[in-house]
Amino acid sequence: GWVAAVPETNKAAYLEWAAKIGPLFVKHGAAGVTENWSDDVPEGKLTSFPLAVQRKEGEGIVFSWVKWPSKAVRDAGWKTVMADPLMMNGPDLYDGKRMIFGGFETVLEI
Repeated sequence: GWVAAVPETNKAAYLEWAAKIGPLFVKHGAAGVTENWSDDVPEGKLTSFPLAVQRKEGEGIVFSWVKWPSKAVRDAGWKTVMADPLMMNGPDLYDGKRMIFGGFETVLEI
């Protein structure tokens, strides 16, 4: 999963890009991709999404994840996705240095 601050002016381009790369993840084994755009993300004093990604004026926050059937499939799929020319030549839509990302094991799903 990942969280990133994206300029509001890049929202349409980000969603267009996400619509292109989502199927790439699925092609390489993902069960699905979820993209979410902030609409009620309060500023925090100690912790918050805006603080975590150092959101600036005029930026929205993307909260996204790829669902994989297993860690083994994720590890193999991630390598091929990251090496794909589509990913390597993607548009520069946000500051990747302020992105938070990581892998999680599903421990409960209702």
